[in-house]
Amino acid sequence: MLFNSLSYLIFFPIVAFVYYVVPWQKIRNLLLLAASYYFYMCWDPRFIFLMLGCTVITYLCGIFVDISRRESEEGVDKDKRRTGKATLYTGTTLIFMLLVLGWFKYANFLTESLSSLVSFFGLTLTIPKVNVALPVGISFFTFQSLSYVIDVYRGDTPVEKNFFRYALFVSFFPQLVAGPIERSSNLLKQFKEKVPFESKRIVRGVTLMLWGFFIKVVIADRVAILVDQVYMYNTYYHGSVLIVATVLFAIQIYCDFNGYTTIAIGSAEVMGFSLMKNFEQPYFATSVADFWRRWHISLTSWFRDYIYFPLGGSRCSKIKHYRNIMIVFLISGLWHGAAWTYVIWGGLNGLMQVIGDIFKPLREKISKFLKIDPDSFGLKILRIIITFILVDITWVFFRAEDVSSALHVIYSSFTDFNPWIFFDGTLYSLGLNQQDFWIMVISILIMGGVDLAHARGIQIRESIAKWPLPVRWAMMYGIIVWILLFGVYGPGYDAAGFIYFQF
Repeated sequence: MLFNSLSYLIFFPIVAFVYYVVPWQKIRNLLLLAASYYFYMCWDPRFIFLMLGCTVITYLCGIFVDISRRESEEGVDKDKRRTGKATLYTGTTLIFMLLVLGWFKYANFLTESLSSLVSFFGLTLTIPKVNVALPVGISFFTFQSLSYVIDVYRGDTPVEKNFFRYALFVSFFPQLVAGPIERSSNLLKQFKEKVPFESKRIVRGVTLMLWGFFIKVVIADRVAILVDQVYMYNTYYHGSVLIVATVLFAIQIYCDFNGYTTIAIGSAEVMGFSLMKNFEQPYFATSVADFWRRWHISLTSWFRDYIYFPLGGSRCSKIKHYRNIMIVFLISGLWHGAAWTYVIWGGLNGLMQVIGDIFKPLREKISKFLKIDPDSFGLKILRIIITFILVDITWVFFRAEDVSSALHVIYSSFTDFNPWIFFDGTLYSLGLNQQDFWIMVISILIMGGVDLAHARGIQIRESIAKWPLPVRWAMMYGIIVWILLFGVYGPGYDAAGFIYFQF
C-alpha cells in the first residue's frame, strides 16, 4: 500500500478516526498494531511472519538481557552490569538478525561476486541462484529492532515487557517500510500515553502530508520520467543531457525519499505521535560531511551510534579515524543495495570526507593568507555549489544500472559539453513535453523556496497557523488542486513507488 495511492487515502482516515473514537489506550495500540500488520500484508502476506519472527526474537532478547542485568545487580559485583549471559543473548540475536537480512538481501550478490572472483583466476564456479523475493522495508525494521536490543544491553533504554506495545514499535505503519528509523527511547514511550483529540495538531499533520504528496507526486514522479529516459539509454545521450539528468536525479531522490518521510511524519502527527526529522535541507550543505548530517538523519545517526562510535569514532589516531569513516560508509553503501554500484557510492562519500579532513588545515591557511572571511556569504555559496557537484557525482553510481554505465555517464559529462541543448528544444524530447518540463521547473523552485525559508529559520507551518482561517484553507485547497492537476499518476492511477522501498 503506497502512501500516494487511493487505498492509503481511504485506509489512513479510517484508522485515524477509529483511533480517536476508542477511549482506551491499550485498545488503541492493538488497533494500530492490527492496522500496521494489515498495511504490511498489502505488500506480500508471506513476509508478515518474517517481521513477526524478528519481533519475537528481539523482544525475548530484551527480556533475557534485562533478567541477566538484574541478576548481576543482585550479585557480589554490582557494578558489572554486562554479564556474560547478556552479551551472549545480545550477540546471538544480532548475528541471527544480520543473517536474516543477509539471506534475503545479499545472498545472490555474494554468490555472484564469488563466482566473478573465481572466474578472474581462470576457474569456474557454478552456484545456483537463490530464488527469494526481497521483503519490502526489511533493512528498516531490522535496524530499528536491533537498535532496541543494543540500547537495552547498554542500559540506555528500559526493557519493554508489553509484547504488543513492542510489536507496534517495530511495525508502526507510517514509518515501517522506509523510515525514519526510530529509537525505542523516542517512540516506545509515546505508545504509553493517551493522545487527546486536537484539531490544530491534525491540521498541522495534514498540512505536512500535503507537502509530502506535492514533492513526491508533482516533482519526484515527474522528474523520474526524464531521468529514467536518459539513464535507460545513457549510451545514446552525451554530455549536457547526462549532466541535466544527473542533476535532476539528485532532486528526484531527495523529493522521493523526503516526500515519503514527510507523509510519514505528518501521518504520525495526525494521530499524536512525533517521529524524528530525517532531512534538513541537505543540498544547502557546505561539505560532504555536512551533507550527511542533513541527509537520512535517522540512518546516519544509527551508523554513528552503533558502528562509528564503537569503532572509536574520532577519539583515536587519524589513520583509525579515517578507517572508521570508510567502514561506516562502505557498510552504508551495502545497506542501500546489493550491488557494487552502491558500495562504490558509499565508498566515494567516505573518501571525500577523509580527503576533506586531510586538506582542511591547508584550506584554512590559504583562507587566512588571502584574508578570506570563512563565514562570508560568497564563500558559503561556493562551498554549497562544490558540495552539490561532489555529491551529484556519487549519485551517478547510485542511479546507474552497473559500474560501466556510471563510468560512461561521468566520462561523457566531462568530455562532451554542449550548451545548445538549453536553447534548441532538446530538453523537451527527453520524456517531458514543454508544458510538463516547466511545471517541473516551477515546482522545484517552489520546493527550493520552502527549503530556503526553513534554512533561514522560518517555520512555515507556524507562520501559516497565524494566518486568517479563510486564507489558511485557501492555501490548503490550492495545494490540493495543484497536486490533482499536475501530479503524475500513471495509467489507471498506477501510483509510482518510492525509491527507498527497495532497501
